[in-house]
This record gives sequence, structure tokens and C-alpha cells, in this order.
Amino acid sequence: MKSPLLLDLIHQLNSLPAPIWKTVAKKLERGAEVNVSRIERYTKKGDIVVVPGKVLGSGTITKPVTVGAWAVTAAAREKVKSAGGKCVGIETLAKENPKGSGLKILE
Repeated sequence: MKSPLLLDLIHQLNSLPAPIWKTVAKKLERGAEVNVSRIERYTKKGDIVVVPGKVLGSGTITKPVTVGAWAVTAAAREKVKSAGGKCVGIETLAKENPKGSGLKILE
């Protein structure tokens, strides 16, 4: 059973005009778990990443990136922050970038 907050976020993303947010909403329905090592592997400095699920703390990250996710473990948040990056909620990313320009989806 999905939480009412998650269902609300999916509905909000589906109402945005940019196709990327509809894709993120669809992927949120399934959920994903991504380790910081995967973010390290598939990003470059300054990238903005959307994880349609939870970010986990396994591995290391060495570059500053912005990570938008439904949930982030404390270990993952600390590793991203230590690398000079930041973690925000998907809804924050959607408000800051309604067109979804330059986003990467990792799952």
C-alpha cells in the first residue's frame, strides 16, 4: 500500500506539462533503490539527478551533485553532502525546474 503522501506526489508530477515528470511519476509507482555508488558512476560534477524511490548509502561519491529523491538514508545524505552536493525532495526539484531541463533519472 502506497502512502497518501507518495500518491499525492505522483498526482502532482502527472499534472506538470513536462514529459520527464510524468516518467518520474510512473517510475515512482514501482519505486527504486539506488546506492550513492551508482550516482557516482553515472553522473558528472554539477548534475541534477532524480531517483524515483530511495537513495541508499552503500559506496562512495566524490563529486557535487544535486539528488532529488522520495527518500534518502542518513548515510547517503551525509555522503552526498560531504562531496559538496545536496539532497532534496522530488517535489522541490519539480518546483525549481518544472520543465525538467537537464535532469537525469537513475533507478
